[in-house]
This record gives sequence, structure tokens and C-alpha cells, in this order.
Amino acid sequence: MLDSAIGDKPKFDVSIILIYLALVLIGWVSIYSAAPVESHGSIFDINEVYGKQFLRIILAIIMIVVIFAIEVKFFERFAGVIYVISLISLMGLFVFGVEISGARSWYGFGGLRLQPSEFAKFATALALAKYLSQLDVSVKEVKHFLIVALIVLLPAILIVPQPDPGSALIYVAFFFALNREGLSVWFLMLGLIGLTVFLGTILVGPWWIVGASVVVVAVLFSLSRKRYKKRLSKKPKISLYLLAMIACIGLAFAVGPIYENVFSERHRNRIDIVLGRVEDSQGIQYNIIQSEIAIGSGGITGKGLLKGTQTQGQFVPEQHTDFIFSAIGEEFGLLGAGLVVILFMLLIYRLIIMAERQRNQFARIYGYSAAGIFFLHFFVNVGMVLGLLPTVGIPLPFLSYGGSSLWGFTLLLFIFVKLDAHRMSYQH
Repeated sequence: MLDSAIGDKPKFDVSIILIYLALVLIGWVSIYSAAPVESHGSIFDINEVYGKQFLRIILAIIMIVVIFAIEVKFFERFAGVIYVISLISLMGLFVFGVEISGARSWYGFGGLRLQPSEFAKFATALALAKYLSQLDVSVKEVKHFLIVALIVLLPAILIVPQPDPGSALIYVAFFFALNREGLSVWFLMLGLIGLTVFLGTILVGPWWIVGASVVVVAVLFSLSRKRYKKRLSKKPKISLYLLAMIACIGLAFAVGPIYENVFSERHRNRIDIVLGRVEDSQGIQYNIIQSEIAIGSGGITGKGLLKGTQTQGQFVPEQHTDFIFSAIGEEFGLLGAGLVVILFMLLIYRLIIMAERQRNQFARIYGYSAAGIFFLHFFVNVGMVLGLLPTVGIPLPFLSYGGSSLWGFTLLLFIFVKLDAHRMSYQH
């Protein structure tokens, strides 16, 4: 399966490779600074977390070399097999998984732990691209849309009860690819309405949401009738408005059982804190408060590497993992944090540009899926660190400590880099 096509001269996108290397390097240095150790030795010390991360970076680079050596059509041909393997690995956690911090999300192999949910993302992206790129398949048709929804939702459904709702949330990112392929933006609007009803019910209870739903639907129907009388739109169907109202009311009364029985206590507490329902300055909210203090104390230029008082004092628990952005904000200031934001924006923008120039639909769909996943990970993680979103426990790509996340994101990115490099010759 090695790539040895005669006359096929791959043109790898150098800019995106440089962005990747920059983010990985910044992440490694930041992990070195935020590592929970009494004193910092050599950054290559494999007995410490930063040394272990270095070894993981080396393995990630080996993965890239292997991806570049594999025949470009391998990923499309075996997309279904890779997806099924990812589903089996997620199901296996319920029997063979190792429980860490209340979540059964890892396999343990001696001192090595692997988190299948990190690899399921690129596997789902491959499966989605494979199905949608077939002839006579359109996401606009109900039958095909239901199959697509099943492909995307199956991994998320297996991830939620681990419990890991944060990782499951990331599957919303596939909407970007589906929208590019013709799925109406109204599906995103329905999702946002559902989220609003969900959070609103938690805050004020179901009966207030019922009343609000009746009022909103009545107003929208009235406005539609007025537009129709002015011949600016089609005649509104009252049945659709009644269906929307019934759906909102049904969801409002379902929120309570779902919130209490599907979400674990730690996730409920985090949501309650962000919504302002409870105060817990010494418990779960402690991470957020200390993270905000660390970022705020960094100022414009930061306090310097290994000089951040919050970071070096270990005031932010597990800062080298999901809260790595707070260490960057304190020790490198607004300039350092801004650089990270710019790099992620460039990464996502570049992925979209690359996706649009694909001649092959499979590659285009995969590229948009990758862009959506990176965007949502970045948006949720930074929002979480800044205290704007609940602490859901998802890593910042390429920066947070951990082998599974680094390798999973590396595979996600460089499979597309490989596809893009052969875009001039790669056909079904």
C-alpha cells in the first residue's frame, strides 16, 4: 500500500505543516512550564511529563512519515473498516476500559493509556466522506440524511455514557461539512434552539419554557401570515408551527430526567457553575477562578517562561492538560496567547482553502470535517479556560499534554495534507 504512483509528484502544503510544528513546539514548551514538578530539569527528561510528551511528538512525526508513504487511495478504500474498528474500540471500553477521574475512557497497556474517542474523530470523518462521495448520494434526501446522521451519532452515543459528554459534543463539528454539501443551515438553527431550550429549562424550569415556546411560535406564525398577505413569502403551514411548539414543550419536560440521569454529577456541577446556579469557589469552580487569575496576571507580554506565579505555584490543577492555555496566557501574556489564537485561525482558514480546491469530493468533505473539528475544539477549550463555557474536559489540539489527543489530531490533519498533496491526480 506504499505510494509509488509513477508521475505523481505530491505537492505538500508547507504552510500548514509549519503551523502544525509551531503549535506542537509551543505546546511542548508550555507543558514543560506547567508540569507538576518541584524543579524543572532537562526538557528531554523522559521521567517527567514534558519528556514523555517529547517521545509522543517523535512518534507523531513517525506517524506523519507513514501517512505520507501510504498510497493516497488507502484512506478512502478502507474508510469503512477504520470506522468499524473505532466503534468496536469505543464499545470495548465498557468491558476493558480503565477508569480515571470517574470516566472509563481509556485502555491501559502497562504504562501506556490510549483514549479511543480521540481516534474516532478522524475515523468518523473518513466514513462520512466515503458515504457522501458516492454517486447518487445526497444529504438533502431523507434516506441519505438518516444514514449520515447515524454515522455521526453512533460514536457520540457510545462516548456519552463513559461519561464524556465533552468529546461527544465535538461531533456537532460535522455540520460544517454537511452544510458545505447542501444541508440547510436550518438544521444548525434547530440545534441552537434545542440548546437554548435545554439550558433555559435548567435555569427557570419547564413551565416557563412552555410559555415562552407558545409565545415565540405564535409571534413567528403571525409574522409569516403578514409576509404572506404582502406576497413576500409562501403561505405558512400551521401544522409545522404546531410541530415545532410540541417539540420544544416535549424537550422541556425531558430535560430534567436527561440532566439527572445521563449527565454525571461533576458535569452537572460544571454547567450549574457557568449558569450561575451555584457557587463553588473551593471545588469545581476553583479551576476556572485560578485560570482566569493566571491569564489576567500575564498582562501584555507575560511574566516569562517558568516565572508565572500561578503556573509555578500549581494553583491551576492539571494545568498541563486541558488548561494549558492559561499557562500560555500568564507566562507569555496577551502576545503569546494572541499568537496561539492566530495560529489556530490560520490553521482553520488554511484547511477551508485547501478543502475548496479539491477535485475529489471525498477529500473535500474530509477537509471540511477536519476544519470543523479543530474549530470546535479550539473554541470550546479556550471558552472553558476563560470561564465562558462549562468545563467539559476536552484538549487544546497539539498543545495539551497527552498522547492520544496529539496522535489523533496528527492523523486527522495529515491524512488531509496527504489527500491535498495528490489533489491533481487523485480521483475515485
